[in-house]
Amino acid sequence: MTIRVLIADDQQAVREALRLTLDGEPDVEVIGEAADGAEAVHQALWRRPDVVVMDLRMPYVDGIAAIRQLADVEAPPRVLALTTFDTDEYLFGAFQSGASGFLLKDSDPELLLEAVRALHRGHGLVDPKVTTRLIHRFARLSPASPTDARQRLTARELEVLRQLARGLSNAEIAEALTIEEGTVKTHVASVLRKLGLPTRVRAVIYAYEHGLAPRD
Repeated sequence: MTIRVLIADDQQAVREALRLTLDGEPDVEVIGEAADGAEAVHQALWRRPDVVVMDLRMPYVDGIAAIRQLADVEAPPRVLALTTFDTDEYLFGAFQSGASGFLLKDSDPELLLEAVRALHRGHGLVDPKVTTRLIHRFARLSPASPTDARQRLTARELEVLRQLARGLSNAEIAEALTIEEGTVKTHVASVLRKLGLPTRVRAVIYAYEHGLAPRD
């Protein structure tokens, strides 16, 4: 299945470089480009991409505002936030607005391709350069009550959510809980559906916000 991608960046040279990287893959097709956030939203609603690669600092409507607008549409595309600026404002603003992944612009092209494919599969991906800061930031939060999650999720689903918050893959969770990897996939999908979360990254954030993440 071909992954339909929309590129949004106010610099033409960056758009061309991203297109060159993405269009060179047999399973990826760049279906459009936008130079600002408003145009990105318009193009996404018209062309219906699977993934939007969204620069966060653009004129008129910035990337974070555009992500927020796209999160409110029916069947929204997955958004990969892309930025030169390694700041908490952009990192947390992107995820709180609904992004499914976050990369710095100096990331390796292979990581960009990995992120686009991961988002298309319904997963999330965070640049390794900022992952530790993201986890530590949410680990310091005063957690909200976990009562709602405990009412919605089974005991096994809660345990899977805790393992997700540790950053484990499906295979690693399966090994840790001594269950089949396919069973883990089923539990993860159920957790996301019951909590109304779009991606695994959002599930990790939810776990930290609600005091469900392990403290080790």
